[in-house]
Amino acid sequence: MAHEVQTMAYAGAEPWHGLGHLLPAEAPLETWQEAAGMNWQIHETPVLYNVAGEHGLHVKANSDSKVLFRSDTHAHLSVVSKRYKVVQPNEVLEFYRDLTDVSGYQLETAGVLKGGKKFWALAKTGKESVLKGKDRVQAYILLATSCDGTLATTATPTTIRVVCNNTLTAALRNNDNLENTFRMSHDRVFDDQIKETAAEKVGLAMKSLDVFKQQAEFLSKK
Repeated sequence: MAHEVQTMAYAGAEPWHGLGHLLPAEAPLETWQEAAGMNWQIHETPVLYNVAGEHGLHVKANSDSKVLFRSDTHAHLSVVSKRYKVVQPNEVLEFYRDLTDVSGYQLETAGVLKGGKKFWALAKTGKESVLKGKDRVQAYILLATSCDGTLATTATPTTIRVVCNNTLTAALRNNDNLENTFRMSHDRVFDDQIKETAAEKVGLAMKSLDVFKQQAEFLSKK
């Protein structure tokens, strides 16, 4: 399936693939966590392997790697370095608690991709522009991460409504400007200090959306 969606929740218009649970935008984060299928944890265990010897098989451990798996289904997610720091699904949603409570943002979509290897949450900022009276452009804040090494933990402004792997890829590809995007590799812990830094950068990035709005309105008149 091109969309790669396993579970998701959304507010507003139904996604193109017709999947997900519809929620009111003002639903609490705990409801979003349940509806988006993000109410599980990533657990880890050492990599074990069998070695044949004269007295039979012996179990050995690879001290340099660990296996990540889901707490609910025990499904394998990836094998990573022991230095790999995990970002939990609920941490992605918790990032928005102050943004929704204080700044007035509203969660728009959230979900799990590729069996749990990627997950994201997207909030509507309330900023929008209408070009030539009909083309409505919404401004969002996206936070996405992975547990298989394919995506750094990334917070970025976007005008793309993320509802699947394709739209997530497009939103990230269109925001390669490091001045507007927060990225953290998985060798660091996504702690409160890091979250605060990400939120500050997101706040500054909103100014770039204002510039985008002005440029789009100017170009639409040409």
